[in-house]
Amino acid sequence: MSDNELDRKDKKAGGPSQPEQGEELHQPEAVSGTANKDIDFIKEKVKERPVNKRKLLKRTIITASMAVIFGLIACFTFLVLEPVFSNWLYPEEDPAPVQLQEEAANEEMLPEDMVLETESEEEKESTPVTSTVVQKIDMSVSDYQKLYSNLYKLVQDAAKSMVTVTGVVSDVDWFNNTYENKGQTAGLIVADNGKELMILTEKETVEQAEKVHVTFYDSTQVTATLKQSDPTTGLAVICVNLTDIAEETKEIIKAAKLGSSNSGSGLLATPVIALGRPMGNVSSVAYGMITSMDTVLNLTDGNYRLLTTDIYGSTNGSGVLINLNGQVLGIISQRNNSSDAKNLVSALGISDLKSNIEKLSNGQAMATLGIYGTDVPEEIQESQGVPAGAYVTGIVMDSPAMVAGIQSGDVIVKMGTEEITTFQEYNKEMMSLVPDSQITITIMRQVQDEYQEMAVDVILDTLK
Repeated sequence: MSDNELDRKDKKAGGPSQPEQGEELHQPEAVSGTANKDIDFIKEKVKERPVNKRKLLKRTIITASMAVIFGLIACFTFLVLEPVFSNWLYPEEDPAPVQLQEEAANEEMLPEDMVLETESEEEKESTPVTSTVVQKIDMSVSDYQKLYSNLYKLVQDAAKSMVTVTGVVSDVDWFNNTYENKGQTAGLIVADNGKELMILTEKETVEQAEKVHVTFYDSTQVTATLKQSDPTTGLAVICVNLTDIAEETKEIIKAAKLGSSNSGSGLLATPVIALGRPMGNVSSVAYGMITSMDTVLNLTDGNYRLLTTDIYGSTNGSGVLINLNGQVLGIISQRNNSSDAKNLVSALGISDLKSNIEKLSNGQAMATLGIYGTDVPEEIQESQGVPAGAYVTGIVMDSPAMVAGIQSGDVIVKMGTEEITTFQEYNKEMMSLVPDSQITITIMRQVQDEYQEMAVDVILDTLK
């Protein structure tokens, strides 16, 4: 077989063959074109997916809302649990209950102390008769100046227990302009419970005030809050946090020393000093003496002795009366003056106020039965057979006493298990009770010619 025939057979069989001379090779071009088509997609431009603005905004709002809700929940949880954990980790001690000092006798020479003791007959016989010559001393102007200078030193020391109380109330005038009304009165530092400083002042100035400021002896001013008020006496106790008072001020101020204003204390005709605002001005001072202490104010559920003086002051005066040893004898109260002596300074006796001050300082509301009363004198007990106790002279309208059926002329002889023999004991027992409490009161009521015992159950109300 020839070579040409072999070549043709190879072509038909599809086997490899060598190109003849002059023929062109087209196979590589075909392969190259196919490869280019396979990688054309790599050269295409990849477009970014379009942003859905509405969906993005929605997600943003949801995320922000969740963040706000989480923050509010976290804040609420912190506010609720923070005091719990603080008290657990750093427990605070409760303030000590306020208990005023025991009543101190007035440390002044009383009239009876000036009387010489009577000598016995033997002493008269053994003692030679001697005559005493009293030398007349003329006092110069400088002596008077020295006397009043020493009195003023006493005033300066007592004034460290005094403060000026300012009550601020906002109001609106005819043109809708807001302005502030400021009322001022005197205050007396009465106690320190380890956490707060207690200050006795007038109820009218602080009860309706939006803000209450206290100015101490060194002119520093702090904010105070109302602790409790007594509508019967018109007094109130405000408190100042000790942490709000500078250390320098704490070293200067002090609680007042309380004296005695009982009938047997011999105060009649003794010299006193009025300080605070007796003349209606800040830090005013006046000297005088007690002219009367027989007036007794019959107020709801309590009687209070009124000390009158010969000091001419303001009808709006406030402050305290002190003796020459710096002891407080009374709280100035001008609203109880008679119509013909409006400007004479008078004061509620401190002995009758001590139970009230303690209760107000401890933040306790006053309980009331709603009666007016007095003691039963011994001569009346013997001559008319009236039992000893708190004699009811009047009943407050719509009071618990009226609801329980207590009447004028009844004699309260027992409250709960406590025996009552005087109206002062009744008042003391009332100070130990709280509003809305129930108590059984035993009374003696006159039926024909004898007194019969009765027991009534009473639910006490809040004094208003």
